[in-house]
Amino acid sequence: MEKRVNSASKNKESSFTMFRSIKRYGFLIRQLVSRDFKLKYKRSVLGVLWSFLNPLLYMAVLYVVFSALFRFDIEYYPVYLLSGIVMFNFFSESTSLTMNSIISSAALIKKVYVPQYIYPLTRTISSVINLMISMIPLLAAVLISGIRPTASTLMIIIPIICISIFCLGLGMILATLMTFFRDTQYLWGVVSMIWMYLTPIFYPVSILPDQVAWVMKINPLYYFVDFMRVCMIEGISPGGDNCAACFIWAVGSLVLGSVVFNKAQDKFILYL
Repeated sequence: MEKRVNSASKNKESSFTMFRSIKRYGFLIRQLVSRDFKLKYKRSVLGVLWSFLNPLLYMAVLYVVFSALFRFDIEYYPVYLLSGIVMFNFFSESTSLTMNSIISSAALIKKVYVPQYIYPLTRTISSVINLMISMIPLLAAVLISGIRPTASTLMIIIPIICISIFCLGLGMILATLMTFFRDTQYLWGVVSMIWMYLTPIFYPVSILPDQVAWVMKINPLYYFVDFMRVCMIEGISPGGDNCAACFIWAVGSLVLGSVVFNKAQDKFILYL
């Protein structure tokens, strides 16, 4: 009985001190992020350049298919397309890396005590670094397309922060599921693919029939991507509803992910 009380107390304390202890483990976080970044481009000839090339190559292919063949009438379509690709690529990479963060760190977890939320956190930070690199060709596309940046363009930092928080929370849930059920990685591959097609990355929302349009209201990626596009392409501040939706989805995901992760983390060692 006493053991259960201590365990519950430990989980409660972990939830309360999670953010305060990040500074304490700052050096370890930097080392793990550096390791992840180096491993990603290990033995790669182009290395970090792939963070530039991947979204550009995706954009080139999708631009030919959807602009030339389907002829969507979207102003500044290359920027519209590339912004969606950059955001979704970050979402896909971040959640996949975070999902495997506990499993891939099994050897370290068994040897050294470190708050286990450090592992999904470092994977998310690594993906954020790649996202910031991918923003460079996106900003270049904005200038090449003749779009004049405004003060509102600087607000793109808001959807970047919100999607990063959202991915961390969702990633913590996936990491928990992955530790107990290895099939999670295959199921998530299917879910993320469906999620991509349900997000207006390469098509306009206007083509969706009324029976399907409601899906956008429960799709957090739609709000993050739309926020980014409004700031970049239209050069204005998004409406209050969009801002509120981004914050609600981000904070809600992080809170739910933290609760799920903290309740299950004591059992991780039994499944590694």
